[in-house]
Amino acid sequence: MAKAYRSRLNRQPSQLRIKVVPAVTVILGSMITALPLITDYPILPPMGLLILLAWRLIRPGYWPVWAGFPLGLVDDMFSGQPFGSAALLWSLIFIALETLDNRGVGRDYWQDWLIASLSIIFVLICGMLVIDFQSNLLRLEILVPQILLSILLYPFVTRLIGAVDSWRVAR
Repeated sequence: MAKAYRSRLNRQPSQLRIKVVPAVTVILGSMITALPLITDYPILPPMGLLILLAWRLIRPGYWPVWAGFPLGLVDDMFSGQPFGSAALLWSLIFIALETLDNRGVGRDYWQDWLIASLSIIFVLICGMLVIDFQSNLLRLEILVPQILLSILLYPFVTRLIGAVDSWRVAR
């Protein structure tokens, strides 16, 4: 009975929610690529990567540098890429972002969007080259719609993750 009437002041948010929600959202984003969508060319943006970048750029110190590796392995299970490719590429992105955070003073919205755009381009092109280097080297133009859709979708994903983050730390 007393629990129902306890004070609403000085309450702490749930530690489980604080620690689990970011990883679960990235995993759910990676699972979106497993939807049965059949196209001739890649069009579906890498939602796991977009959500990962949004979390990393909104909360720079939340994840350690090595966190890109296990989340990339989970993404590899759902995306159909060779196992370990997203783990390597996401780890490289985390190392680059950590280097930028250590050197930079601060960033604004446009710089975050530029960093995310360059990261998306890097991961998509390298992911395509990992599959078949020689035949895909001359066909990089088929990635243009996916790259553009991913870059244009990033602000929406960031807004969504910002709302999830507000819920995550709410009491």
